[in-house]
Amino acid sequence: MSGHSKWATIKHKKGIADQKRGQKFTKLIKEISVAAKMGGADPDTNAALRTAILKARAENMPKDNIERAIKKGSGEMGDAQFFELTYEGYAPGGVAIIIDTLTDNKNRTASDVRSTLTKLGGSLGATGCVSYMFQTKGVITYDAEKYSEDDVLNAALEAGAEDVSTEDGVIEVRTAQGDFGAVLEAMQNAGFEQDSADVNRIPDNTVALDKEKAQKVMNIVERLEDLDDVQQVSTNLDLPDDFED
Repeated sequence: MSGHSKWATIKHKKGIADQKRGQKFTKLIKEISVAAKMGGADPDTNAALRTAILKARAENMPKDNIERAIKKGSGEMGDAQFFELTYEGYAPGGVAIIIDTLTDNKNRTASDVRSTLTKLGGSLGATGCVSYMFQTKGVITYDAEKYSEDDVLNAALEAGAEDVSTEDGVIEVRTAQGDFGAVLEAMQNAGFEQDSADVNRIPDNTVALDKEKAQKVMNIVERLEDLDDVQQVSTNLDLPDDFED
C-alpha cells in the first residue's frame, strides 16, 4: 500500500474544511504570483504559471482570485523577493520528511520549520539526506463512485499518464512531473472532474509504523502544513489500515 495513496484517501473521505481550503488558496495565490513575477503573466509562454493556474482551478479557486494573483505578481509586488527553500529531515520512527517552502524571509521560515519539527519529535538533516528516496510526480485523484477505473485509465493513458490505480474509493492518476499540466488539462477537457491535483514527492519505499507512532508523524505534517511559508510536506510513511478509525 502506498503511504501517499492512504493519506490521499483519508483526506478524500474527510473532505476539505473551510480553514484548510483557505490555507490552500493562500499558498496557491503565492505560487501564482511568484510564477508570474519570475516568468511573465502569459501562461502560454510561462509553464510554471500555467501549472500553478491549473492547480488553482483544480481546487475550485475563483477566476477573480487567479487573475488578481497574476496581476500582483506581474506588476504590483514591489521589490518583494521570494525564495524556494527545501528542508530535509526525519520524523519519529525514522520516517523521512521533506518540507518545500516559498518565502520572502529565509530566517523566519527556517526558524518556524525547525521549531515545529523538533518540538514534535523530529529533526532536520543535511541537504540531500532523504531527497534521494523520492521521485517527483504529478498526482490527480478522482472519485471511484463517480467514474469507473477503466474510463479514467483509458483517458489518462491517452493523455500521457504513467499509471492509474484505485484504492478505498479513490482513483489515482500519476504523471511525470513535466506532463502534469497537459494530462490534467486533457482529463478536464474529457469531462473528468478531479478531487485533487498537485505535483508531489512520491517515496520509492515506505516505512510502516503502528497507529500511535503514525499519529505522531501526521501531527508533524499537519502542523508544518499550517505554516504560511510551507507549500508541501512529503514523507515516506505507510499509514496503517486502521489509522482513520
